Amino acid sequence: MTRACIVGWAHTPFGKLEDPDTESLIARVSGEALSHAGVAASEVDGIYVGVMNTGFSKQGFEGSLVATNQPDLAHVPSTHLENACATGSAALYAALDFVDSGRGRIALVVGAEKMTAKSVAETGDILLGASYRKEEAEIEGGFAGVFGRIAANYFQRYGDRSEELARIAAKNHHNGVANPYAQMRKDFGFDFCNRVSDKNPYVAAPLRRTDCSLISDGAAALVVADAETAARLERAVGFRARAQVNDILPLSRRDPTAFEGARRAWAKAREQAGIANEDLSFVETHDCFTIAELIEYEAMGLAAPGEGYRIVREGMTEKGGKLPVNPSGGLKSKGHPVGATGVSMHVMACLQLMNEAGDMQIPGAELAGVFNMGGAAVANYVSILERRR
Repeated sequence: MTRACIVGWAHTPFGKLEDPDTESLIARVSGEALSHAGVAASEVDGIYVGVMNTGFSKQGFEGSLVATNQPDLAHVPSTHLENACATGSAALYAALDFVDSGRGRIALVVGAEKMTAKSVAETGDILLGASYRKEEAEIEGGFAGVFGRIAANYFQRYGDRSEELARIAAKNHHNGVANPYAQMRKDFGFDFCNRVSDKNPYVAAPLRRTDCSLISDGAAALVVADAETAARLERAVGFRARAQVNDILPLSRRDPTAFEGARRAWAKAREQAGIANEDLSFVETHDCFTIAELIEYEAMGLAAPGEGYRIVREGMTEKGGKLPVNPSGGLKSKGHPVGATGVSMHVMACLQLMNEAGDMQIPGAELAGVFNMGGAAVANYVSILERRR
């Protein structure tokens, strides 16, 4: 069990924001998270910043950017981390390790990304940095093309599941209406998501526009503290378990439809927590594309390989189902500023566990699962969270 707790947070809206750069996004959440936690800058022992970048900005060295707008943090050790779309969770886990090791009592975690300043073509190429370029750089459609190929392989093996993907998209867009931070607060409905049209064309067949997450700007922050410090603060969300499992990067060297690293991460986290899936109140999972969410149901063990469609048809993962998945709207509706995503997912879980999620709230939420992945299920992070105070 991780002793460190999340004791405060902050979150910008996601979308095409007026903030000119990553530095300004970091500034929006850093001080706010400390204030929310009731912690002074002078009490912070370490800073962990998650920004993927890899071409979104010429300004690197993002770990140093927190102090440019929080001068009281100028001499606090600060580290930048990058792990593709799991960058935010990488920063959080580094902070948790820092606190659990006794090297510090309080850490600030910031995840941010400014994506919309680049063209769609440039963004697609930058995101291909999360794939194995030696073999996958020429896939048509960029990173969407990578997941389009995964979907095509899945359909070839298990049958066309376009309808189920549309139901996942419709579910997450419906949930996102209630999320004040979401980029796309519009309930498109199943029929729109299931039909190819001028407004919902193929992006990388068989994936349609509604099957793909959004290009976004945004930032989120968390304050992490040791158990003794958390006991004197207003709120504390603890980790019953946390696990990271990697898989090999080239899709050619593994079964791309299996998400084996994700399966192992979930199994490891459940064993560490001493729980079954049925014990979870809800899950925030990494729906960068709807095919990812479908395969993640299988990686969680909710269904056998190829049987994830049954979970969709039964309505298990709807907000009122047995195990709500992405009550926040997920990446599909909320947006996916890659460096911020893992941090954001943990903020969404904390809001639920503290009964502060407003219209997103799952009644009586006690135990949360969070799954954040980098690349096509290469870096896999699973957190099991519970309220401590």
